[in-house]
Amino acid sequence: MKYRYFNVTADVGVEAWGDTLDEVFENAALAMFNVMCNTKKVNPVKKKKVQVSAEDLEGLLREWLTQLLGLKDIYGMMFSKFSVSVDEEKIFLRGSAWGEETNDSHEIKTEVKAVTYHMMEVKKNHGWRARFVLDV
Repeated sequence: MKYRYFNVTADVGVEAWGDTLDEVFENAALAMFNVMCNTKKVNPVKKKKVQVSAEDLEGLLREWLTQLLGLKDIYGMMFSKFSVSVDEEKIFLRGSAWGEETNDSHEIKTEVKAVTYHMMEVKKNHGWRARFVLDV
């Protein structure tokens, strides 16, 4: 299992897992886009690149997801495939997202307005886990 949702009043909580930090960031992005559409129906034909940095891993996750929301709005796209390389020491991320222009076949669901810091954490235990809340 790559991610799951949890109940938060008026919002959507997400927990994402991965064996590596890169994988947990990729799964977090997939979980966010799956809130907005059926990602299995989004063809990964156009690539967009993202570079972000932050003060800590939680901030880096928020910046990554926020940049993806911005690309969705700017280019009118939905994304279904993600590749991330996180530099844990410099707290820097270089990533890519693949998708296509939004269309009816994507089975549009809920609009995500923002990624919040509420309940946000990125932790390593037996693998990595990220937890965050989406403002819908």
